[in-house]
Amino acid sequence: MGMSQSRTPLRKPGQPQQVTFLELFFDLVFVFALTRVSQRLAEDLTAQRQIVLTEAGQTLLLLLALLMVWFTTAWVTDLFDPNRPEIELLVFATMLGSLVMAVATPEAFGTRALAFAGAYVAIHLSRGLVLVIALRGHEAQRRAALTLLWYGVSAIPWLGGALLFPESTARGLLWTLAIIIDYTGAAVRFPTLRRAQRPHEAPIVAEHLAERYRQFFIVALGELILVIGATYSGIGFGLGQTAAFLVAFATTALMWRIYIHRAGELLPLAIARARVPSRLAGLSTPAHLLMVSGIVAIAVGDELVIEHPTGHTDSAWVAVILGGPILFLAGRAVFEYAVFGRVSASRVIGAVVLAAVSPAMVRTPPLVVLCVPAFVLTAIAVSDTLRARRRPPEVPAPPV
Repeated sequence: MGMSQSRTPLRKPGQPQQVTFLELFFDLVFVFALTRVSQRLAEDLTAQRQIVLTEAGQTLLLLLALLMVWFTTAWVTDLFDPNRPEIELLVFATMLGSLVMAVATPEAFGTRALAFAGAYVAIHLSRGLVLVIALRGHEAQRRAALTLLWYGVSAIPWLGGALLFPESTARGLLWTLAIIIDYTGAAVRFPTLRRAQRPHEAPIVAEHLAERYRQFFIVALGELILVIGATYSGIGFGLGQTAAFLVAFATTALMWRIYIHRAGELLPLAIARARVPSRLAGLSTPAHLLMVSGIVAIAVGDELVIEHPTGHTDSAWVAVILGGPILFLAGRAVFEYAVFGRVSASRVIGAVVLAAVSPAMVRTPPLVVLCVPAFVLTAIAVSDTLRARRRPPEVPAPPV
């Protein structure tokens, strides 16, 4: 006989769906973590290094690791009661581990490799152990065990890269393999080759998970505000710097508007209406991952342009300044598809325009380049507003 539901940390039917203060407290670490990632990438682009692409790839890998921690924690607090002592302890432990990862980020491929990889591995393995023990006798224990096994496999290249290979190239290859294993596991929901039956699936709490995703998007925008504010305050109020600061703020506001317009508002209802809510929630994960990654790149571009609004823009700067908005629009398109089962043409056109003009932006003053995505996002926001006025309010039509 299975374990009594009341004795497990799983959420109970009818429990409040609101996000807890502990989860909001947890998010504060990621404002700092995302800032550290953007600062690392900004240094990669301003240090005149010969292998900027390699350095940027390393920074992307570190960002993906941090995002994996946030998203897995969001799912844990959705499936399990965040007010239970063991779950609260897990959140605090994850918070501490994430803070260690953030502190180690600038030198994660150097002297602090073990701190970064060790904290990452400890977060996932300790969570898995706690959940396997807490779910003993319950059918959901099988899924927790499979997840723990999967992270145990990826721990080998994570720790091996940190301990055995001081060279950044070899370490990067091993860590790339590790992050691929982790994201593949999350995408296929941590199966094993010998799985005999489908593991127990706990129900998705639509209001809670949707609110967590929306809050993380706001966290990313908060990191962007922090970066542009700190950069502007440290360089004086010159005309070019002020213009770049204003354009950066306008871009931030436009992204919030584009995100929240209909799809952001209706995500809880879309999850609740989906035929398979877990699949829709899973589709929303890469959408937010793309959008948050784009915002981190945008923060880097804003910092560079506020500091250097005039002169010439090299290709790496153009890639960040325009690539960030492209990633945001790509994620927003996936998000819209998840909620409505279709994608507005304005998202695709906007991304294509940004990609098409990129070659022409090389050697153009950075402030001019920064204005391009602001104009494109303005056009998309206006298109959304006009479309909403001509039609009745759209209701969610999730494709899964």
